[in-house]
Amino acid sequence: MCGIAGWISYRRDPTAGSEVRRIIEAMTRTMACRGPDGEGTWVDDHAALGHRRLAVIDIEGGRQPMSFGHDGRTLLVTTYSGEIYNHRELREELRALGHSFTTRSDTEVLLHAYLEWGEDFTTRLNGMYAFALWDPRDQQLLLVRDRLGIKPLYYHPTDDGVLFGSEPKAILAHPSVHPVVDAEGLAELFTVAKTPGHGTYRGIHEVEPGHTVRVRHEGLSRRRYWALEARGHTDDLPTTIARVRELLDDIVARQLIADVPLCTLLSGGLDSSVITALTARELRSSGHGPVRSFAVDFVGQSENFAADGLRGTPDKPYAHALAEHVRADHTDIVLDTATLTDQRHRDAVQTARDLPLAVGEVDTSLYLLFKAIRERSTVALSGEAADELFGGYRWFHDGAAAQADTFPWTGIFTSRGFSGDGGVGTRTSLLDRGLLRKVDPGGYLEARYHEALAEVPRLRGEVGRDRRMREICYLHLTRHLQFWLDRKDRMSMATGLEVRVPYCDHRLVEYVFNVPWSMQTFDGREKSLLRAAAADVLPESVAQRVKSPYPSSQDPRYADDLRTRTRALLDDRSAPIRDLLDLPVAELAVNSSGDDYRYSMEFALAFDRWLRDCRVGIAL
Repeated sequence: MCGIAGWISYRRDPTAGSEVRRIIEAMTRTMACRGPDGEGTWVDDHAALGHRRLAVIDIEGGRQPMSFGHDGRTLLVTTYSGEIYNHRELREELRALGHSFTTRSDTEVLLHAYLEWGEDFTTRLNGMYAFALWDPRDQQLLLVRDRLGIKPLYYHPTDDGVLFGSEPKAILAHPSVHPVVDAEGLAELFTVAKTPGHGTYRGIHEVEPGHTVRVRHEGLSRRRYWALEARGHTDDLPTTIARVRELLDDIVARQLIADVPLCTLLSGGLDSSVITALTARELRSSGHGPVRSFAVDFVGQSENFAADGLRGTPDKPYAHALAEHVRADHTDIVLDTATLTDQRHRDAVQTARDLPLAVGEVDTSLYLLFKAIRERSTVALSGEAADELFGGYRWFHDGAAAQADTFPWTGIFTSRGFSGDGGVGTRTSLLDRGLLRKVDPGGYLEARYHEALAEVPRLRGEVGRDRRMREICYLHLTRHLQFWLDRKDRMSMATGLEVRVPYCDHRLVEYVFNVPWSMQTFDGREKSLLRAAAADVLPESVAQRVKSPYPSSQDPRYADDLRTRTRALLDDRSAPIRDLLDLPVAELAVNSSGDDYRYSMEFALAFDRWLRDCRVGIAL
């Protein structure tokens, strides 16, 4: 995993070396949590690279930034974050071409692959990664991000080069950059659809998934090396199910490679249960095991669980059923409300996020889960992306939501006040109505939806429901998934835990994306293909369980704490968010009961903390 940072300046005074080193060290230090095992920098006349290391493969040999040289001349330097799961095969291929290696690390393979194949080497990589390659020979930088956008990478063009980092905070640590958010940035913040390439802060961009950014003296250029394509599907149903399973077996086997303790996240849902069961099977076959698994729970929740519109069943019984079925070494991480509301934990989440996002305690509990796991494991396999890939969300199967002329998930999020404005102007929003009219998140969301729709690859002759469901799948894989992958990355890396996501393997994504919707739902249920592909390794209760999202605390004291905090915010005349609030609605929120204003209060509190701690300027 790790955290990376860098500063390319083509007009920099070569005598300013000590100041440059001080700045790159400051940028790198902002990501200490991402790499608790080591820190390094590399500086020459025009390039400064920084690295924080989380050691997973080749503990001794994988230190970074890593360079390759010949005859006393440096040919290439990299600062790299992620894992290349096919690095062993690539190493053997490169050896056959005459390359020699001094480490077992995938980082060294990366350097040699670029030297052998040039920029096209990206098409050979299987993994999750974000990295920078500096070529001193022609003074060029290449920024690369994995196909699905599992690992983050941000950049800020300057008048003579570029700044970059795994997180915006690394860029903002440079003295020339100030945290400013304009109307478009606020609209991006207020809507639950992550726009590829958008960094929210003015002047900061993300390297888009499946893209490279090349930086030269004359400027920046972007190149797409991977995209979803529409292809005809000729396999019959049994062959399709078998192919999905074949891919999953290979993916899990590849992602178990590590020189540190490894585990799985297990909620008891289909997605994580399949990963845990296949991991257990692979470990047994290789003479290792048992698989270690972890789940999050809340004090008293299993005993007092109440079904709601999103969650029909508690996780614990299903997680335990799967753990018993595969003989896992399972641990429940049980959290109480006092821990969830501890301001130290909320601050850690806010720092990790870089932005105020309205998922509140769902973020905090994930952070605390990862923090507890990190005490016993360094790598975890997770079930993210299965819902986007296999059609697991309920709105995939809701005709009205699927046919709506917008992102199909906006209905459920806005009805619960999940987005920053409480649902793009719904009654639960605590934000000032004048601010919302100026930012126009509804218009922004509409524009981004039609922009995304125009990208969808088409299959000749595909019409009606098949055409629309291809659109829905594309929107989820390119707009919805990014939100959750970013959350997973920020919360895990804030604790120094590497989380791998097998369902994001590009081979599986390419294959399932082109399976006709009728075949994906052949038994009339959600995730039919996944359920069928892994039926032999699951207990029946887990295989048949209806989708239940990541759990949320049902303790009423949590909402009471939010109201208390929001009241204190309203009483603080110096609160930076005060002028951005609709004060009468905020008064209704603090005097309400139940959860109607829960996410809106979460966002207001996070927004205020963000403005205070990051000293963000709002430019409207």
